[in-house]
Amino acid sequence: MKTVLCDPRADAVLARLDDEARKQSADMRRYYDAKKQQAKRTTDPDSAEDMAFVRDKFVALDPEKCDLCYMLCRSIKARRVVEFGTSFGVSTIYLAAAVRDAVRENGGDGIVVGTEIEPTKAKVANANLADAGLGQFVDVRVGDARETLRNVGGPVDFLLLDSWIPLVRPVIDVMAPQLRPGAIVVCDNVQIYEREYLDYTSFVRNPGNGFRSVLLSHEGGLEISLKLG
Repeated sequence: MKTVLCDPRADAVLARLDDEARKQSADMRRYYDAKKQQAKRTTDPDSAEDMAFVRDKFVALDPEKCDLCYMLCRSIKARRVVEFGTSFGVSTIYLAAAVRDAVRENGGDGIVVGTEIEPTKAKVANANLADAGLGQFVDVRVGDARETLRNVGGPVDFLLLDSWIPLVRPVIDVMAPQLRPGAIVVCDNVQIYEREYLDYTSFVRNPGNGFRSVLLSHEGGLEISLKLG
């Protein structure tokens, strides 16, 4: 699997994870096709039943979006990155590679602070990051993101939001004061789940809240927001 990372070791891990995810895809399709046949089916991806189903499933950011996150991080020389929704660590590998490369080029140190509610997923994510040679650049915190992200140790350059939708707005409320001027926030699937994300998009699209925001209509939509000074 070739990515923008230009890192054979990380790419090998990503290829393995992609293969594992593909093996789950048939079960994922069957499950959601059955859900669509139910009466009064909504687009809500976060019912208790759905959350239980995906507990051991890959629900990772698309490779193209991961590439974009890496490029955005590199463009702003991100050193402190936060991720809401680490899962098995796919997108985390890209973020950690960006931080590592910024450190290599500019010196100093850097960290990706991830958060994951499922301890088993966090354990696997840490193993995957170690296999990719990036473990030293990541701190995966297990628990409720509203608590684990309350203090990430300093101004944040980049924030990725890709987890349980009802917590996205509470998480941005926790993170907004910790974002430095010029920080970038990326939130996935805001177009396909427009109604569910309304409280979040209403916040970042309101200039009075200190952001400028744009929607990229690709694979469910990607909201990219800039924190103003």
